[in-house]
Amino acid sequence: QVQLVESGGGSVQAGGSLRLSCAASGNIVGRNCMAWFRQAPGKEREQVARMSGPGGTDYADSVKGRFTISRDSAQNTLYLQMNSLKPDDTAMYYCAAGDNWYCPDDFAFWGRGTQVTVSS
Repeated sequence: QVQLVESGGGSVQAGGSLRLSCAASGNIVGRNCMAWFRQAPGKEREQVARMSGPGGTDYADSVKGRFTISRDSAQNTLYLQMNSLKPDDTAMYYCAAGDNWYCPDDFAFWGRGTQVTVSS
């Protein structure tokens, strides 16, 4: 069973930066598709960024040019570097993993989330 544990959330002023980490059990980083999602109160969950097993990346339009997804297979950790943060980025951020190298519509494994709050 894959377990995902997020960390790195916090409170920051607009324009600031945070780096989220997702520590994974099992050797899935670098093999399986992994992604970052977020959900703000009263809003639907949104996929923010994803990285396939081979390393292809994709971003939501709302974060392109500001967020970067990366991974360290040796550390079995996925990252999300978030720069130029805006109040609209305030949400609970979740790490997710698929059960194959390609990115699915529905991810099989989820972390519990880490809160990001951006103040104006």
